[in-house]
Amino acid sequence: MSAAEHSLQSARSALAAARRVVVKVGSAILVEGDQVREPFIASLAGDIAALRARGVETAVVTSGAIALGRRRLGLEGALRLDEKQAASAAGQAILVQAWQRAFDAHAVVVAQVLLTLDDTENRRRYLNARATFATLLELEALPLVNENDTIATAEIRYGDNDRLAAHAAQIAGADLLVILSDIDGVYTSDPRADPAARRLPLIERVTAEIERAATGPNAAAGVGSGGMASKIAAAKIAGLAGVATIIASGNVLHPLRRIEEGAAATLILPSASREGARRQWIAGRLKPVGRIVIDAGAENALRRGSSLLPAGVRQVVGEFQRGDAVTVAGEDGRALGQGLAAFDSGEIAAIAGKRSDDIEATLGYRRRPAVIERNDLVMFGS
Repeated sequence: MSAAEHSLQSARSALAAARRVVVKVGSAILVEGDQVREPFIASLAGDIAALRARGVETAVVTSGAIALGRRRLGLEGALRLDEKQAASAAGQAILVQAWQRAFDAHAVVVAQVLLTLDDTENRRRYLNARATFATLLELEALPLVNENDTIATAEIRYGDNDRLAAHAAQIAGADLLVILSDIDGVYTSDPRADPAARRLPLIERVTAEIERAATGPNAAAGVGSGGMASKIAAAKIAGLAGVATIIASGNVLHPLRRIEEGAAATLILPSASREGARRQWIAGRLKPVGRIVIDAGAENALRRGSSLLPAGVRQVVGEFQRGDAVTVAGEDGRALGQGLAAFDSGEIAAIAGKRSDDIEATLGYRRRPAVIERNDLVMFGS
């Protein structure tokens, strides 16, 4: 998506236009020795509170648990996976307490969300994670995201929190990812080694040349596992989901306010629109395993952009689980659309034709009322 096709021209304009933002903070700017940089967190909390005051929903992806925990446990040198898991367990408590202290000044509740790669690769767990994000944001809490290092194995790890942040932005339905780094953007080469390196304020497309110029983590910092290469990879992941990415300096107080004031940063435009990326995924890549037949009233409501509620369901065909792709069909057999089921087939059959208020009495537990959420539905011919 080119700058001409996109209304965003700079990091400043992107942050000003965003309605839901995920902010990623790395270990190198968050941790010093065995301590959290409290003044920095306090300043960032103030920036986020200002965004929230103007209606911008915000989540934070935080690194630092392993860096804090390893020092508390006296672990030195290269760590084995089990030692990293132990360090993370020790460091998480310190990290969450530090963030909550910072947000206490703004009366914001911090809610820890721990993810593994399986939470984004498995559709059922993806829906669970997304529902948690949605509920926390509705309750005006601040989701504080980290990788669940204590249970993640090498096979189900994101590997670094830049990629985790990109996936969290996708799950949360964000329109902007802000990665705070020890460098104020993307350069033509490593500015720490090349005085002729030029910062790129706007990247319309991540090219092979840009990827080659990206480097690994800052060895001098002594913490962190990412680097510019992982940030570029994260921007590509976010871009495929229609999320723009800002890479900016976190080595300053009030880093988000600095972006709003026009500080140096790099904006990377998404490679697809959010709606287009999701439509392609739901309707183009997922094979339906069942069918939900609906009445004419429900069809009209869906074409107006509503979610599918139990009252409009007439029949359930096939067996499927929550998160599976299903065809939505009319009573005359026409395929009307495709979406992700929010209930198992047996549950939908039990509540078909009933009011949403009757779900708890019928199933014995409360759930969000939609059989298919509107954001999980693609209507054909619309």
